[in-house]
Amino acid sequence: MTITPDTKNWTWVLERPCPECGFEAGAVAPEEIPGLLRDNAEAWRALLAAGVVAGADGLRTRPEPAKWSPLEYACHVRDCCEVYLGRVSMMLEQEDPQYPNWDQDETALAENYNAQDPEQVLAALVANAEQLAERFAEVAGEQWQRTGHRSDGSDFTIDTLARYFIHDPIHHYWDVTGRRYES
Repeated sequence: MTITPDTKNWTWVLERPCPECGFEAGAVAPEEIPGLLRDNAEAWRALLAAGVVAGADGLRTRPEPAKWSPLEYACHVRDCCEVYLGRVSMMLEQEDPQYPNWDQDETALAENYNAQDPEQVLAALVANAEQLAERFAEVAGEQWQRTGHRSDGSDFTIDTLARYFIHDPIHHYWDVTGRRYES
């Protein structure tokens, strides 16, 4: 079963709360991002490791045709952390870079997310989240205003990229649980 690609431009989450997951990315101070990211990674650990999603079969079950399984969402969060680590690094090391395009749906298919080992996915998700949290924690002062651009023309500072990014794993926690995330 294939998923209809998400073609929405989610940058609006910087301006208003998400009506689905309830997270208000625009209200988050950039210095809070590392802690939120670490807390979210631990929430995924608890969610997947504790069998909250009905065991191994539940991990790979898509609740509806347009939604990924919990394991697929975990793989996506893992990979988003890696992609955004690269983007933040580019912004810190280069002047006004344009990020390479990343097609999340193509990656999910190419990497066969639903066939991956949940324990390995979880370990990598937590490790990638920690690396990104550390990178955000290193950002200081005027560095938060360094710029970069997505291939679709969306412009970011490290500040807005951090707040835009953190909505993603929090929203996907909601996608899997139907519960609003609380750190």
